Amino acid sequence: MVLDRIAAARIVPVVVVDGADEGARLADALVAGGLPIAEITLRMPRALEAIRAVVAEQPDVLVGAGTVVTVDQVDQVVEAGAKFLVSPGTYEPVIARAQELGVPILPGVATASDVMRAVNLGLDVVKLFPASVAGGPAAIKALSAPFPGLRFMPTGGVNATNLHDYLDLPAVIAAGGSWMVERPLVTAGDWAEITRRTAEAVALAAPRSATESPEN
Repeated sequence: MVLDRIAAARIVPVVVVDGADEGARLADALVAGGLPIAEITLRMPRALEAIRAVVAEQPDVLVGAGTVVTVDQVDQVVEAGAKFLVSPGTYEPVIARAQELGVPILPGVATASDVMRAVNLGLDVVKLFPASVAGGPAAIKALSAPFPGLRFMPTGGVNATNLHDYLDLPAVIAAGGSWMVERPLVTAGDWAEITRRTAEAVALAAPRSATESPEN
């Protein structure tokens, strides 16, 4: 199941790539770093080409599409092969279309009202976005109380320093971040550095043992 794979990964790289070559090379770097998952955002003109290339050339990579804001984009990214969708906000027509196509979608929420809309649309996983602006870990703790069972993927301002502030919360399924796949590294073709940062992030995100937990 897609959400199970996201939960197992614990980190979802938020990727900005333009075109098939960048997409394929980036996917290779992520796989080499031990993280076969990517949310390819629709922020670049040829993002769809990147999604298609990763789906074709790295079939073991779980490919998602991010910054999905219109119903037409839902159709386009699903046709391109995206297995999950991420949206910056909670927009009912976009969510409904994803559900019609049977593709998981994680809409962005920043308030209790956003969460209520998502829950009433049948969702139990949402994206806190932008996490650092919307209250960070404290917001997740606060929103979890009236919405037990809801899980969050915080994205926006998540980095290596604060990653475990999020991952240590029971309501967090995974965290979205871009520090290991920063756009300047992609444009420079520094795939080795992306692989190094990815491997480092995978090790950092590994579940802590009981003796490492903040309570002890």
